[in-house]
Amino acid sequence: MVFLSRKKCIPCDYRTIPLPMDKINQYLKQLDGWILSNNIIEKEYLFSDYVTGLNFAYDLGKIAEAEGHHPEIIISWKKIRVILTTYIINALSENDFVLASKFDENYLNTSK
Repeated sequence: MVFLSRKKCIPCDYRTIPLPMDKINQYLKQLDGWILSNNIIEKEYLFSDYVTGLNFAYDLGKIAEAEGHHPEIIISWKKIRVILTTYIINALSENDFVLASKFDENYLNTSK
C-alpha cells in the first residue's frame, strides 16, 4: 500500500469520477481527525499562538499550489480549518485525501 502522502494529485476535469463511499471510508481510516460531511472532508488544526497557525496556513498554500489542488483555508486565532473537495465534480476525489495526508504530515513536523 502506498501512503497517501507519497502520492501526487492528478489533474481533474468534469469527467473525473467521484470516489465511491467504500473508498472514501478506506481513505478516512488512514487520516487522523478528518470529518466527512456531504461532499467535503474537513479538519481543524490547533496552535499555541496566532503566528504559528498563520505560518502553517502559508505552508499548506505552498503544498496545495505544488499539487495543483486547492483547499479552503480558514484562519482563526490559534486554529486553522481546512475544507477539501474537488469543486469541478462537486464531490471527493483521491486528490482530497492525498492533500489531507500531506497537510497532516506537515502539521506533525510543524508541531515538534
